[in-house]
Amino acid sequence: MSDLTDDLDTSKQKKLYIKTYGCQMNVYDSERMAESLGPSGYVATDTAEDADMVLINTCHIREKASEKLFSDLGRLRPLKLANPNLKIGVTGCVAQAEGAEILRRMPLVDLVVGPQSYHRLPQMEAEVALGKRAIDTDFPLEDKFDHLPKRTALRGPSAFVTVQEGCDKFCAFCVVPYTRGAEVSRPADRLISEVRTLVENGVRDITLLGQNVNAYHGAAPQGGADWGLAELIRGLACIDGLARIRYMTSHPNDMQDGLIAAHGDCEKLMPYLHLPVQSGSDRILRAMNRKHTTADYLRVIERMRDARPDLMISSDFIVGFPGETDADFQETLALVHAVRYGQAYSFKYSARPGTPAAEKIAVPDDVAHARLQELQALLSEQQRALQDEMVGREVSVLYDKPGRREGQMVGKSDHLHAVSVQDPNGHVGQLVRVKVVEAVTNSLKAVPVAL
Repeated sequence: MSDLTDDLDTSKQKKLYIKTYGCQMNVYDSERMAESLGPSGYVATDTAEDADMVLINTCHIREKASEKLFSDLGRLRPLKLANPNLKIGVTGCVAQAEGAEILRRMPLVDLVVGPQSYHRLPQMEAEVALGKRAIDTDFPLEDKFDHLPKRTALRGPSAFVTVQEGCDKFCAFCVVPYTRGAEVSRPADRLISEVRTLVENGVRDITLLGQNVNAYHGAAPQGGADWGLAELIRGLACIDGLARIRYMTSHPNDMQDGLIAAHGDCEKLMPYLHLPVQSGSDRILRAMNRKHTTADYLRVIERMRDARPDLMISSDFIVGFPGETDADFQETLALVHAVRYGQAYSFKYSARPGTPAAEKIAVPDDVAHARLQELQALLSEQQRALQDEMVGREVSVLYDKPGRREGQMVGKSDHLHAVSVQDPNGHVGQLVRVKVVEAVTNSLKAVPVAL
């Protein structure tokens, strides 16, 4: 985490440690929480033992999220006993869903704040300093982004930018509509201003985030009809110094014509698309309330690849959803064979309290486990095959950091492959043309292309 303030009187500095779970949006939220606490005197630290405040930014998507949170809080108890002035807070989706229970079970917790209210952290921290416990898990009328400080901290060459929050899809397995609320999109002019500031501070690569990012419909800069994601991408592409744009996570039903076209004609939009499908069985997709079929999904993939033939596709899969049969699972494998994924995330179904699917009988764990192993083996095989096909090709790499070896730089390709490059003259933030010489597990090795 970067320094929050360069001009702050060091005698008044307090140290903040944030542990972040879950999605890229949580990473973004943690950055913004840190920035919001900067004016209160907080600077980042890398360890909880060194902190004056510890925040655990939670995610409710992963299995046993609540249990993991309480385990983390238990490990913080000795620090609280040793330093009664240590402030401990829980943020994010588990905080939103279980805020009162967290305070009841864990007296060491000083504050609980949901993902729509973290702009109130400075006020809540002040309340805690007066000996109070603070909780805010409302869905406020005001836009939290209106109350957050400008993003001025120096950072690496890549950054996340939340453009849309919430979801109206109500998939049967998902808690997002209950923890993040209804879909809300940020105005385009504010996003352009935020990204321009990031670029001025060294960012060259941005990923636009949303629970359903391709449903973005933000107010246009000069009024008129709302911008969709395609218009926003084209507007951001006009920013000098910004080299790369990506977005995630998308829903198949919201891949509009303009967005598909942008993949073909917007040079700064990278050839990578994360498009979750969850299952290859139409019967299971109906049970999940996904509102699309496998045929719908495949048509979108075909149109995307027509627009950008070198597009790399990634996805999400859930195996063992209630009612999934062997035949349903075989249809998922068939879909994977048809698409050929460069990357994918796959999980066993686990019930989320309050969701419709939680009331259904789950597939036996040993069956779900066996299916997951088979699916992951196929996905890994595809990923490795596509990486092998990169050998001998020239790609662009944005250097994120020095590598482990002397003279080595590490970065991401246009297709989001991790690439290590032997380049003694390289530096962080440099965009270079390289030739891939070897594919290894989960990454590529390359050398600079001689000019």
